Amino acid sequence: MHSDEIVDLESTVDEASLRRSEKLSDELKEKIREDASPFRMLTGDRPTGRLHLGHYFGSLKNRVELQNAGVDSWLVIADYQVITDRDAVGEIKERVYGLVTDYLAVGIDPERAVIFPHSQIPAINELVLPFLSLVTDSELRRNPTVKAELDASGNRPMSGLLLTYPVHQAADILFCKANVVPVGKDQLPHLEQARVIAQRFDRRYGRAAGATHPIFPRPQALLSEAPSVLGLDGQKMSKSRGNTIELGMTADETAKLLKKAVTDSERRITFDPVGRPEVSNLVQLTALATDRDPHDVAQEIGDGGAGALKKAATEAINDMMAPIRARREELANDQGYVEQVLRDGIARATAQAEETLREVHEALDMVYLPYA
Repeated sequence: MHSDEIVDLESTVDEASLRRSEKLSDELKEKIREDASPFRMLTGDRPTGRLHLGHYFGSLKNRVELQNAGVDSWLVIADYQVITDRDAVGEIKERVYGLVTDYLAVGIDPERAVIFPHSQIPAINELVLPFLSLVTDSELRRNPTVKAELDASGNRPMSGLLLTYPVHQAADILFCKANVVPVGKDQLPHLEQARVIAQRFDRRYGRAAGATHPIFPRPQALLSEAPSVLGLDGQKMSKSRGNTIELGMTADETAKLLKKAVTDSERRITFDPVGRPEVSNLVQLTALATDRDPHDVAQEIGDGGAGALKKAATEAINDMMAPIRARREELANDQGYVEQVLRDGIARATAQAEETLREVHEALDMVYLPYA
């Protein structure tokens, strides 16, 4: 997408826009490989439950790779967004600590990454107010992500928080001046809302005193290459369906779940995601855990049938997860360290958010007293 282009957010991404986004994403990946130092990434999760293998292969592994490549990494725990479509927060403190523990266990390094819950950073949430002046009610209602979230909530009455969900997410992205956001194809409209807000702010309100560049860079999408991972019942992997392998599970718990995984009656194991989705899913999990091609995995198992496939998947996943589980157990016994990681992340995010808000106030000519 060209830097001076604002797209209509009324519809989902069309084929031409998707191809263009893929091309730009490929170019971005190449730039990161050449020199990661100019890039700052913002990504994160809602604390609605425990992380599982779908999260690991879909995003966590990629975050660690980007961090290790030298990308400045910021991870938001979007705790306020839990109540966009729920009447209560549930065991949110436990889930927040669980997220931090999982992040650290898979290899997120708090020396190179900032981990923070956005509810604890008032300046981020204050940015939502001027950002709301840059979007219209009709734009928000047309946003495909808002529509999807509303459908997922069972078409309950839309709350103001749900309607403004994309604006709140834009504040998460823009406060730290992230210029890279890893997303799936279905999340492109969400990111485009942040890009639109960044450009409109610069056009309407200008810049901080003496600044030669916009306050907010227009973040670029880094499209995920991770294959879709199904649950153990062959359906979409979901915490609510109970078809996931959680990062916090033991090797025995994992083995028991995989033993019950859905397959089919054909003995010959093949990798055919369309014709044999359940079998192919186990093949793919085995391949992802061992960094192999799924066709090679299927050929190796051959006529071994479902039993051999489940045995291979269990061994591969448990071997891959062993160091993660060991690290997670260490962290579970050292809550003081986890608390310190949160404390440090909140302090760093607060400093950045307050600096960004100061620039916003200057652009809005809303600085009435000298800054201390």
